[in-house]
Amino acid sequence: MRTTLLAIISVAAFLGLAYAGAPEGKPIYVAKCQGCHAPNGEGKPAIAKMFNVTLPALGSKEIQAKSDADLKKVITEGHGKMKPVAGLEERQVADVVAFVRTLKE
Repeated sequence: MRTTLLAIISVAAFLGLAYAGAPEGKPIYVAKCQGCHAPNGEGKPAIAKMFNVTLPALGSKEIQAKSDADLKKVITEGHGKMKPVAGLEERQVADVVAFVRTLKE
C-alpha cells in the first residue's frame, strides 16, 4: 500500500513538473508560433498551401511522441521549410515545449 501511494505521488509530481512551464509557454507560442500553427496547434491551411507543406497537428500522436529534445531542436534549428524561432532563451524554448504538450488531441 505504501509503495503504491509513493508511486502515485511520484508520477503526479513528475507530471506536474513536466507541464510546469506551460503557462509561461502560451504567450510565447502566441507570439512566435500561432501565426502558422494556429491557436490550437492544428496548423493554418493557408500557410500550408503557401509553402506547399503539410503541417501536422501539434497535438497529434505523431508530434506528441517526439521527445522534448526533438521538439526543442525543431524550435531552435527549424525543420524543412520552417525556420528556427529566433530570440528565445533556453528556458523559453522549454516553456513552449511544455505548452505544446498541453495540445494533445
